[in-house]
Amino acid sequence: MKRADVIELFRRLRELDPHPTTELAYSTPFELLVSVVLSAQATDVGVNKATKKLYPIANTPQAMLDLGEEALRRHISTIGLFNTKAKNVISLSLRLIEQHGGEVPRSREALEALPGVGRKTANVVLNTAFGEPTIAVDTHIFRVANRTGLAPGKDVRTVEDKLVKVIPAEFRQDAHHWLILHGRYVCKARKPDCPHCVIRDLCRYKDKTRGTGNGERGT
Repeated sequence: MKRADVIELFRRLRELDPHPTTELAYSTPFELLVSVVLSAQATDVGVNKATKKLYPIANTPQAMLDLGEEALRRHISTIGLFNTKAKNVISLSLRLIEQHGGEVPRSREALEALPGVGRKTANVVLNTAFGEPTIAVDTHIFRVANRTGLAPGKDVRTVEDKLVKVIPAEFRQDAHHWLILHGRYVCKARKPDCPHCVIRDLCRYKDKTRGTGNGERGT
């Protein structure tokens, strides 16, 4: 995609949503960290439903340890892989207390060293909690980056590196959220809503769903 098209793409997404943010409910960096860990292979809606009752009683590393793994499993039992996630949350809570004074660290290396935290989770926390211009490539961003031609790649790290390279600095802080939301609600996996897409004329996707006479191809 040409640089002028990239700029126009993000300009339109910004105009549509000037202040995008995560749809996970949180009030502290620790709550965000836990929610992102819980969100793997789960929906934000499902995570929010569970944490709405969890965080009032356990929203710090010490409170999470006091709650215990068994009780935590009960609170998150509606979320996929809850046994493994409960174990990781308890383990990362202990690690935060022992190595970081109970605070969520602000470095990628320290975050990725926590149980259950990979590069994507670290990027979300760095971006959303600490204002770093990182890009967390999930399935939505991976799909949008490849379909549109914005940053095509065969794996998430390749796509991430390309996005960091091609996204102008003025858009990088919010690009992560714009692309996720666009993939979640417009550029959907099974049937993208191309007729209502604000960037459809910039998009390189050859199998666009039928538009309204604007020259798009129909499926």
